[in-house]
Amino acid sequence: MIDMGVVDLSRLQFAVTAMYHFLFVPLTMGLALLLVIMESVYVMTGREIWKEMTKFWGKLFAINFAMGVATGITLEFQFGTNWAYYSHYVGDVFGVPLAIEGIMAFFLESTFVGLFLFGWNRMTKTGHLFATFLMAVGSNLSALWILIANAWMTYPVGATFNPESMRMEIDSIYEVFTSSVAQAKFVHTVSAAYVTGAVFVLSISCYYLLKNKHREFAKRSIIVATSFGLLSAASVVVLGDESGYLDGQNQEMKMASIEAMWETEEPPASFTVFGVPDKESMKTNYSIKIPYLMGIIGTRSFDKEIIGIKELVERAKHQIKHGLVEYKVLQRLRLGQSHDPDGDKEYLRNNFSNLGFALLLKRYRTDILNATDAEISKAALDTVPNVLPIFFAFRIMVACGLFFIILFTLAFYHMNIRRRFNKKWLLLACLYTLPLPWIAAELGWVVAEYGRQPWVIHGILPTFMGVSSISKGSVIASLCGFILLYTGLLVVDIYLMVKYAKIGPNQKVNEA
Repeated sequence: MIDMGVVDLSRLQFAVTAMYHFLFVPLTMGLALLLVIMESVYVMTGREIWKEMTKFWGKLFAINFAMGVATGITLEFQFGTNWAYYSHYVGDVFGVPLAIEGIMAFFLESTFVGLFLFGWNRMTKTGHLFATFLMAVGSNLSALWILIANAWMTYPVGATFNPESMRMEIDSIYEVFTSSVAQAKFVHTVSAAYVTGAVFVLSISCYYLLKNKHREFAKRSIIVATSFGLLSAASVVVLGDESGYLDGQNQEMKMASIEAMWETEEPPASFTVFGVPDKESMKTNYSIKIPYLMGIIGTRSFDKEIIGIKELVERAKHQIKHGLVEYKVLQRLRLGQSHDPDGDKEYLRNNFSNLGFALLLKRYRTDILNATDAEISKAALDTVPNVLPIFFAFRIMVACGLFFIILFTLAFYHMNIRRRFNKKWLLLACLYTLPLPWIAAELGWVVAEYGRQPWVIHGILPTFMGVSSISKGSVIASLCGFILLYTGLLVVDIYLMVKYAKIGPNQKVNEA
């Protein structure tokens, strides 16, 4: 039987390390492109203030980049230490984008980070700008390949079950790389990272204005950050809508859970602004709804349904029963009892889509072909993720996104258009907004990863089957070690960021 304690601890460890790592990733991507913009202005105008701006924000970028590298290395090792069966079962597919990320994107970014930091007096202006541009390209390419791998876990296209190796193997690398889900995840995540970079520059620059120092530096930084941030914030909302639409097409249970939609409604479905979902009773208490909105967002139509959780659970029961038929054929092959091995292999190559649903029964018994109706019902109910955290995480994330649009609009109007940099309420609002992009980004991952449960590969491999054969004690020990190490790195990062932000840029940048 599966030891769910090991599963939960392994999930917690990966979640902790991933969320720590993702504290650094968005700022790296966002600041990289802002550095390209600032240095481009320096190359075009020749004004030293823009060079010093690039150097100062580049110093904070380098601190953040170093911490991101340190926290990211251990993530991939966990696929071998804690998720060995997952790596065995889908490694032929999942490992490809990860390998490309390391060989292409990470090395590209790391190489040009060095040239950016140490090449100011050793390269021409245009040569150094090109190095900065390639550094930004590398950071974005790194995100691309990671998100292609993550998207495949959500929408496993381009791969087929091989009954001879008993593994998933690549059928079309093109489909894996060009998945619509991967594209939507990439542009949405990158736009959110750009918002993070813009808020970071805006907040620190407003701090300088509140302290009445480095004013020329701060004003120019604000002008860049508000323009860039307004476009990025609008993109996040638009591209987030695309992600929501694709969830409705490919992850119906996730979509229903985000909305806490227990029953299938008449189209177009309403959007629940607020409520308290109760998974036990399958009801949402104290709900406040906007008619039609969710149906339009989720289906982009007025006549298509968003299927409710209860109906999806019933569908899962049928998928489990069909999966047991496929599992029976698989067992014949594994035990050498097949009368037509070639025919059975061909059958499984064409009929494996429900096999993963049958594997959900492994949580309750090893001989799943003898599963009872009660056990099938339990396994079907397991396809419902934890609705409460997904429901609230999504709404807080969306609220942050709308707030960013409002804030950047106000800042752009008052500071870029009217050139009024003395509105204390606006400066304070920008300063105190600093932590919000990270909160929104982390909640976005909560929605994405919680929403995929109970699957590590959606519809293919249940999460509990992907773990390694290790003890609880081993996972607890490594988890405690990671928490201590990562917390230490985070404290160092915050200390260095605050220290150099307070020191500020070189004084000569205040020369007009």
